[in-house]
Amino acid sequence: MSERPLVLPFDPSGIVLDRRRGLSQQLYQALRARVLDGRLSSGTRLPATRDLASVLALSRNSVVRAYDQLYAEGFIESRVGDGTYVSRLAKLSTQLSTRLSQGLSTELSTFPPDDTEDLSSSTRSSAPLERLKSHHLSPPRTGAPRAFRVGIPAFDLFPFDVWAKLQAGFWRDPDPALLGYGDPAGEPVLRELIAAYMRRSRGLSCTAEQIVITSGAQQAISLCAQLLLQPGEEVAVENPGYRAAGHAFALAGAKVRGVAIDEEGLVCEQLAQLRDCRLAYVTPAHQYPTGVTMSLARRLSLLAWAERQDGWIIEDDYDGEYRYSGAPLAPLAALDRQQRVIYVGTFGKIAFPALRLGYLVLPPRLVQAFSQARALAVRHSEVGTQCVMAQFMAQGHFQRHIRRMRRAALARRNVLKAGWPLDVPGLGAMPEVAAGLHVKVDVDNFAREQALVARAEAVGVEVHPLSAYWLEDSEVPVDKRAGLVLGFAAVPEEEIAGALMRLRRAWR
Repeated sequence: MSERPLVLPFDPSGIVLDRRRGLSQQLYQALRARVLDGRLSSGTRLPATRDLASVLALSRNSVVRAYDQLYAEGFIESRVGDGTYVSRLAKLSTQLSTRLSQGLSTELSTFPPDDTEDLSSSTRSSAPLERLKSHHLSPPRTGAPRAFRVGIPAFDLFPFDVWAKLQAGFWRDPDPALLGYGDPAGEPVLRELIAAYMRRSRGLSCTAEQIVITSGAQQAISLCAQLLLQPGEEVAVENPGYRAAGHAFALAGAKVRGVAIDEEGLVCEQLAQLRDCRLAYVTPAHQYPTGVTMSLARRLSLLAWAERQDGWIIEDDYDGEYRYSGAPLAPLAALDRQQRVIYVGTFGKIAFPALRLGYLVLPPRLVQAFSQARALAVRHSEVGTQCVMAQFMAQGHFQRHIRRMRRAALARRNVLKAGWPLDVPGLGAMPEVAAGLHVKVDVDNFAREQALVARAEAVGVEVHPLSAYWLEDSEVPVDKRAGLVLGFAAVPEEEIAGALMRLRRAWR
C-alpha cells in the first residue's frame, strides 16, 4: 500500500535555502517575508514542524527554532490542539494592504531601499535638517595613512604595548564604583591630571573643576555651538579655516561670518566690524590651515573685543604640543583675565584620532551648563578609556610620548623640506615650519592647484587643496585662495621620500 502524499496548507517550493549558511535563520526570514507580503495571510494554518522539515529536507530542530523566533516576534500563534497559525493582526493586515495597494515593498529594514528620501524635504523637514543639507562633513579618508594626509599624527609610534597592559589591568579587576553612571564632566582623576598638565606644560592656571571631558575636539565645539549661540546670531570663524567648526555653528542656526587671516593671525579690525557677533572661533597657536601663529598684539586685541562685546572666544589648540624651537606657546586662555576664553584640547593629535578623547577648559560659570548638556547627550564618557589615559599620564608615559612625537614630527618635516620640488611652475617653495603637523604651500592660481592635486592623487599621494578651506561666500578671488596643504607626520621618513619622488615625476 503506497503512502498518501503530504499535503501542506501552503506551497513551500519557493523557499530556497543555502546549505552553507544558518538554515533556521533563513527559514525564519523566508516565512516572515511571506507574512509581510501577504503570501501567508492572517489566520493561515502552518504545517507541523515535522512535516515542513520533511518537505524541505531539514532537521526538525531547524524548523522548531524558526517557529520559535516567529512566535517570539508575534508573527505566528499556537492554538491548543489545533496547530500553528499566522497571527490575526488587524493592524498589521491594514498596513500591509495599504503598502501593497501603493506598490510599496513590505521588507523589514532600518533603511528600506524605497524610503531613502532626504528627510530635509517634504512635510518631514525641520530647520536643522535643512541646514544639514549644506553643512555636513565630507566622508573621511579611510585606510592606512598615506603621505601627506592632514590631521594624522605619527600613531605608528604610539606605545600600544603599554596601553594594552594598562587597559588589560583595568578590566582584569575593575572597581565596581566605576561601572555605573559616571560624572558627566568626566572621571575626576583624569580631570585632575589634565589640569596639572595644563598648569605645568602650557602655563594655563586652571583647576580640575573647570575641565569637562569630551569625545574629541569636535564634540567640544558642538557643545559650544549648542549652548552659546541663539539661532540667527553671528559667529566669527577664520577664513580660510577649520570648516567642521563652521558647520557645527551653522547647524545650531548661527550665521557664520568669515574673518581674514594675515601674517599675524585673525584680522581683529575686520572682526570688530561684525556688530552683532559675540562668539569667535580661533586656532591661535598654529592657524588651521595656514600655519600662522597669532601675534601677542592680536591676542590682546581679540581679548579686548570679547570684553567689549560681552562675548566668548573658542580657542582650539588642536596641535599646540608641536613646537620645534623652544617650549609650546602659552594658550590665549592664559592671557584671559575676564574669563572669556573656552579652551579646546584633544588627545587625538598626540595619541591617535580613533581614541575620541578631548576636553574643555571652561570659565567656572560655564562648567555646570556644559556638564548638564553632556549628560543629556551621552550621559557620560566611556570610563575605560578615561581611566587608562589617567594611568598613562600618571605613570609618565604621556610626557615621554609627547617628546618622542615632537622629535619624529621634526624629522619628518625635515625630509619634506629637503625633498620639496623647486622647479614646478606656479608652485611655491616650502616655507619654514615652526609648529604643528602640517604646512601650507603657495600656488599661483586655482586651476594649477586643482591640477597638482589630481596628479598627486593619481600617483597615490594625498595633497589637499587650500581652496577647500575657504567659506563658499568668500569675497576673495578664487585664484587668491589657491594653495596646497600637506600633513607631514602621518608616515615615516622613507615613505615621505618615496612620495616626494613620485610627486616630482608627476608634477613635471
